[in-house]
Amino acid sequence: MADLFSEKSKDWDKNERRLMLAKSIANSLKANIPLNPNMEIMDFGAGTGLLCSQIAPNVNKIIAVDTSDSMLAKLEQKEGLKGKVEIINQDIIENPLAMKFDLIMSAMTLHHVENTDRMIAILKENLNPRGWIALADLDAEDGTFHPKEAQGIFHHGFVRADLKAKMEQAGFIDISFTTVFTIQKETQSFPVFLMTAKVK
Repeated sequence: MADLFSEKSKDWDKNERRLMLAKSIANSLKANIPLNPNMEIMDFGAGTGLLCSQIAPNVNKIIAVDTSDSMLAKLEQKEGLKGKVEIINQDIIENPLAMKFDLIMSAMTLHHVENTDRMIAILKENLNPRGWIALADLDAEDGTFHPKEAQGIFHHGFVRADLKAKMEQAGFIDISFTTVFTIQKETQSFPVFLMTAKVK
């Protein structure tokens, strides 16, 4: 599989807006989910670890999953995550992990997954009973958020009601949405939500 982020990864962590977005998602996650030092978490689409860097001090262990070697290489270099975060380069939609977690979190990864129904079903299988899920992504937009030449974009954001219905159908409960950030690009604003939910 081609690494679509091989060039972007070089300066990924230097983008101030991206850092602010990760911090906003993390703050909302911590406000909505009772983290504890025993929790084991999957960070789905972990990238360079901007989100798990914010969450790692509050939990026991994070499995950082991504399909980009270059992004994961950046994560691996972060001293503060050594011994706390384990890296797995794997397409878990095609090849799911045989592991269970107390929480699965994700930041701006959903729109890169073509089959969201399958993704939701697989993530649910990776959760312990009464486990949590926290997914952050764009509200539905007109397709102008990403450049036209961008690859690996399967969704122009999500309609919250539609995503909630998919989660309910998959068996999730206590589904809620919070607007955590607004990305301003030229003359347009793109809200980002955090959806949290539990398995029964």
